[in-house]
Amino acid sequence: MHNRNPRIPRNWRSVNGVHWVKDEMSERLTEHLARDLDGGFSELVRIHGSAVRTYLYRVTGSAAEADDLGQETFLRAYKALRDYTPGRRRELRPRAWLLSIATNVWRNDIRSKVRRPVSAACVEDYSDRWADTGPGPEEWASRIAEREMLGAALGKLPERSRTAVVMRHVLGMSYAEVAEVQGCPVGTVKAQVSRGLLALRELLGPEAAHLREVRT
Repeated sequence: MHNRNPRIPRNWRSVNGVHWVKDEMSERLTEHLARDLDGGFSELVRIHGSAVRTYLYRVTGSAAEADDLGQETFLRAYKALRDYTPGRRRELRPRAWLLSIATNVWRNDIRSKVRRPVSAACVEDYSDRWADTGPGPEEWASRIAEREMLGAALGKLPERSRTAVVMRHVLGMSYAEVAEVQGCPVGTVKAQVSRGLLALRELLGPEAAHLREVRT
């Protein structure tokens, strides 16, 4: 008998900075979910928590909102998994499935309140990276400013283009995976990404010279 509410690990946001997993790992994960829901769910959070949090942070522009919506995403995921048969759990593509839930959670959150402008990234989010052996404060300030500019520009993109660009270029997802999350053909996703990158280049000007589509 499963717990009514899942135990979401405290460190669900961090998975050693890795935002993608290989098919073999996904197969082991879905098999674990099929055999042991609670144990498999803990592994699901461990492996994909960082990708979910990064995605939500980039589409909302707020670390606090990303945390709140991430928790809601995994709660909904657990409730859905409880109703799935073992066979259906084995057929899941975990990352795309979770980001589909995260996208719906985010869209529902937007509908429930007046849309707020995307906020700039907080300096505190990067303070733990200020090591003595790393870049100096001036360089870090420059990097943080770049992230703030990108976050603000992303917030000005249409919803579909924003999510497509984040999944494709922040999380490194394939067009097929993004199409699965967006619920549209691959060709549509390519157009969304292309329009999004073009808009970012126009918004950021010379700062966006490095932004280009990767045709893979």
